[in-house]
Amino acid sequence: MGRRLATAVHVQHPTSREWVVLEPGDEPAEELAAEIPNPGAWEDEEPAAGEPKGIGFTGSQPEPDPEREAAPPAPRRRRKTAEADE
Repeated sequence: MGRRLATAVHVQHPTSREWVVLEPGDEPAEELAAEIPNPGAWEDEEPAAGEPKGIGFTGSQPEPDPEREAAPPAPRRRRKTAEADE
């Protein structure tokens, strides 16, 4: 079973040199898959039992720390204008 695409890609067929549009969920043939170097274009395979999942867009997010609060934004500074100097 081949790998499935997570996003649409445009690739040039290696022998015919024609442009091919592949849709999300497609499982392209090996010669076309070799033309897609971006690892983000592919669906992630499920990790084996016991392997941790990734953090970020493809995995789960860590739980926020309830004791840590967001710092308030720094106050904005005013700039002097040319009129104020006169």
